[in-house]
Amino acid sequence: MNKTELPPLLHMMRRLIAEPSVSSVSAEWDQSNVRVIDLLQDWLHNLGFQTEKLAVPNYPGKFNLIATAGSGPEGLVLAGHTDTVPFDSSRWSTDPFELTERDNRLYGLGSTDMKGFFALVLEAIRDLDTGKLRQPLVILATADEESSMSGARALADAQKQLGRHALIGEPTGLKPIRLHKGIAMECIRITGRSGHSSNPSLGNNALDGMSLVLAEILQWRNELATRFSNPLFEVATPTVNLGHIHGGDNPNRICGQCELHIDIRPLPGMDLDELRRELDRRLQRTLHSTGLKLECHSLFGGVPAFETPASAAIVQAAEVLTGHSAEAVAFGTEGPFLQQLGMDTIIMGPGSIDQAHQPDEFMAMEQIEPGIT
Repeated sequence: MNKTELPPLLHMMRRLIAEPSVSSVSAEWDQSNVRVIDLLQDWLHNLGFQTEKLAVPNYPGKFNLIATAGSGPEGLVLAGHTDTVPFDSSRWSTDPFELTERDNRLYGLGSTDMKGFFALVLEAIRDLDTGKLRQPLVILATADEESSMSGARALADAQKQLGRHALIGEPTGLKPIRLHKGIAMECIRITGRSGHSSNPSLGNNALDGMSLVLAEILQWRNELATRFSNPLFEVATPTVNLGHIHGGDNPNRICGQCELHIDIRPLPGMDLDELRRELDRRLQRTLHSTGLKLECHSLFGGVPAFETPASAAIVQAAEVLTGHSAEAVAFGTEGPFLQQLGMDTIIMGPGSIDQAHQPDEFMAMEQIEPGIT
């Protein structure tokens, strides 16, 4: 195959969507992304790119792809993830793994988040003369963004030098994004002592302790909202969500253990590890005299908050090209990890985040031509 034989745009999107690459923290859902990586590697190799397929350490079946054309220190990286979220086929009106065109929309799992981005990138560079590049162009495809972010973390850990500027093609309606909140998901477990409910002195009720913990977390949430604010965000303050709780096993037994899961969304400038330490200190103090055992741990590594200065060249270039001022969003991306590699990074891609993680996910046809150009 040569450049002129690169498949048509919709064929490429169809092939990418047809290859399952779900990533999930649940083993029964989790899949390899290797077949998507291999497709992209073949196409990019035939466009004249040097390709490097990298296994993600400690994640069998997961791979990153780095495809490079040109050389120099100031390159541009076009980045995206190859995985999708899990799905419920009974809620789809079409086959999630079959690209379906209807009502000026392209339906399929990953059509907008974000396999469609790769198809548009390939179409945009189809006729590119890579020999005339003054600085490198790098196409980066990662693993597991939807679960552990292991692909981007591996690149950051290895300090893989890729370029000077990066654009992550998450669906933003082709509007540039230069800030987003971080994400932490924390588990708080209290262990007491079970006993017959007729006599509270026979045990030490973990649910009683959790009621104290809940009150302390709500107080902490209010304090964080007072201490930190950024008017660029729709929700201007950090948030703490009480997402899951389970404790005890029967009404007539003193609860021996209770577990709470919370979600924390910090603003740029707030450090995840410091937030975790602060929460742990407060909860240890709250339960100090109760005789209850407190355990806190993270449910996953977390995603730091992200900010690229408004003065950065890539931000200003994107604003000029799109006619939109760079904005802030609440969802997380791989942006912080690419920043750790020394790249000024923006988030900007075709499609709408409203379609991400939804049954009947689609990309509007009207996004295709602007996305290519």
